[in-house]
Parts: sequence; structure tokens; C-alpha cells
Amino acid sequence: MREFYGTPLPGGLMLGTAQYPSPAVLAEAFARSGAAVATVSLRRESSGGGAGQDFWELIKELGVRVLPNTAGCHGVKEAVTTAHMAREVFGTPWIKLEVIGEEDTLQPDVFGLLEAARILTQDGFQVFPYTTEDLVVADRLLDAGCEVLMPWGAPIGSGLGLNNPYGLRSLRAHFPDVPLVIDAGLGLPSQAAAAMEMGYDAVLLNTAVARAGDPAAMAEAFAQAIRAGKLAARADPMEPRDMAAPSTPVIGKAFLE
Repeated sequence: MREFYGTPLPGGLMLGTAQYPSPAVLAEAFARSGAAVATVSLRRESSGGGAGQDFWELIKELGVRVLPNTAGCHGVKEAVTTAHMAREVFGTPWIKLEVIGEEDTLQPDVFGLLEAARILTQDGFQVFPYTTEDLVVADRLLDAGCEVLMPWGAPIGSGLGLNNPYGLRSLRAHFPDVPLVIDAGLGLPSQAAAAMEMGYDAVLLNTAVARAGDPAAMAEAFAQAIRAGKLAARADPMEPRDMAAPSTPVIGKAFLE
């Protein structure tokens, strides 16, 4: 089982905590999904005074590992400052590092991401970088001290799935020993299963679950899809081929003359 900075995550599901209709629905989604990690935003936790404290108490009651994030940060200084504040609030060296570079797609600014990742790892953080599927950027992030990579599947909240299967497969092939997480863009459980069939170790979801008609049921569906995809990957799937191949043997078949 792959470990994330020394911590195994058997279920392979990281679940966001924003946009749910109610705290009760959020708690039920986590219970039915078996998610081992909750991603939380410092902005979300800190807003509303007492409401922020109530939210933090709810997250603690879930009994899962907390992964704070720097959501909405557009520069290195802002991301680094937010990460330090999150470590103080949540008491964990884990940080999901986002440095957004393009407003319409929320694509990561990979140059700022590299700089911020280097600073934070030197400050003792265990960085989960939200990145693209670019192989060179991935290599530089590992050189900067990251031990996990989180490439996007598609733009955040889009539900488009895996926009670049070739690039994602290449990333998995080039870094076989690095924990890889599909982060952002998944909309359906089948897309999560496809990611796991590629050999990815986990997926991170929020909008696809929180905005579903029945968030708890959707969370459970994603969990089952992830299990199916992981099992399929371990089962060594057949290679696709261009021509048909009969599944029924012709040896022993009767021939009429």
C-alpha cells in the first residue's frame, strides 16, 4: 500500500468539505464514503467567528486526517503565509499547495508552485502540490522536496473527468514509486475508476459529491468505484487490440461437410 509521507491511505479517497447543503450531510457523506482525508480551507474554517469553530469541531468529529489547503491563493507569498497560518490552526505539517495562475480554468501557476513548494518543504511542511501533468514540472517538484504529486484531471469543479489520459498515464509511468493523486475535475464515479485503473493511488473530490442531488450516496458511489478501479489495476488488465479475438476456442468445433 502506498504511503503519503509515511501515512497509508487504504481507501484512496480524499474528500473536500466545502459547498455541502448542511453539516449533517457532510458528516453522512464522510461516513458512507470511508474517506480517510478531509481537505479544509483556512478561509472556510476561519470565517464567521463562532461558525468557524463549529466547523472545526465537526471536522475533528469525523476522525479523519486533515489536509489544509491554500485554495484561492494566486501568489507565492500569499500561499506560503496561508500555509503557515494553516499549520498553526490545524496542527499538521500537511499542506495541499495551490498557487493559481489562470482565472478561467484555475490552472496552477507551476512557476509559483515550484517556488512555494521549495520554501515550504524547507520550513518543514509535507507538501501535496496541485499541479498539471507536465513531466518536467513533476520532476522539479520532487527535486524541491515534494514526495506526493497531485495532477489535475480537469479544471476545478468542471466535472469533465480526465482531460489528458495520455499525459496522466505518462506521469504514472515516469514516476512509478511516487504517490499520485488525481485532484480536481472529476464528476462521475466512472472517471475515478479510470484514474485508479491507470495506477493512481487516490483521488481528491469535492464539487462532484457536495453538489450532487444526494451527496452521501454519491460519496459512497465514488468509494465503490475507487475500490473497483484499484482491484482492476492489480488484476493486470488485458491490453487493447485493434482486431477481434474470439473468446470461444475453435478447437473441437464441429464442421459440417
